[in-house]
Amino acid sequence: MSIIDKHAILEKSPSLLLAPIDLYRNPSNAFVAQFIGSPKMNFFTQADLAKNGSKSLPAAATGAHIGIRPEHLTGCTEAKALVGGTLDLVEQLGEYALVHLVSASGEAFIVKMEHPPKTAKGETMWFTAQSDALHLFDQSSGLRIEANSSSS
Repeated sequence: MSIIDKHAILEKSPSLLLAPIDLYRNPSNAFVAQFIGSPKMNFFTQADLAKNGSKSLPAAATGAHIGIRPEHLTGCTEAKALVGGTLDLVEQLGEYALVHLVSASGEAFIVKMEHPPKTAKGETMWFTAQSDALHLFDQSSGLRIEANSSSS
């Protein structure tokens, strides 16, 4: 992302020519969301949401994939959680830690944390994210869904 000023994403058709940071912040589809950024964006379904998780989501999230970048997930209590996961691995990288977890539906996801957690492998950790850090994608087409749009 740092050595050029425009990216062309050629998946099925050459449809995007944007600055890398624009692709990162506002990916037009799920392919772009996972292609740009390292670690890649996490994707969750309704099955992955914590007990109260769906309460904080916009109506457009119903039936959508919910994308959240690893650095936008923050630890919280179960009562305030959007998603939870079973701790699998912690990569301590000096400046930060990449925490690898498994969601309720069995999907692997990563959380970027300033400090490694004190949680033991196999235990559940809970996370939330600000609403402006959520990206919604249609499960069939992979296209971005605007949070203020209604599902049809």
